[in-house]
Amino acid sequence: MALTPSKINTFTFMKLPSAWWCGVRLKYIDDKKAITSVKHKWVNQNPFKSMFWAVQGMAAELSTGALVMNEIQKSGKKISMLVANNKATFTKKATGRINFACEDGEQIADAIKKTVETGEGQTCWMKSVGVNQDGVEVSTFHFEWTVKVKE
Repeated sequence: MALTPSKINTFTFMKLPSAWWCGVRLKYIDDKKAITSVKHKWVNQNPFKSMFWAVQGMAAELSTGALVMNEIQKSGKKISMLVANNKATFTKKATGRINFACEDGEQIADAIKKTVETGEGQTCWMKSVGVNQDGVEVSTFHFEWTVKVKE
């Protein structure tokens, strides 16, 4: 059964409550792309009246992690997933609604296929770009995911 935004958002409520309370939601997912959304509000702002960088990071990570979870579920195997590294660039103040899109579903599918075939851990860098309501990029996050078949 494919993952849906509703299922992932319920998972977020149960397992990642800080992301859920800050307003992070998955809006779209397919085999290649995932989009999350979060709106700047009092509960997730910094002292400079813009969205706290860590809230942007939660939304960006969910856009990549949802694709990882989707591919793991499709594989039918027990596979561990973990972020090993991340880096971010901030280019504009994040106010209003910010959407994060990751289009690296094929890359993580290849990594999961390799770990299933070889039994060896694999890594995959995935990128998520955050844009505001005007389509202006506010931040870009890169996450290095590690995946490995559980023994």
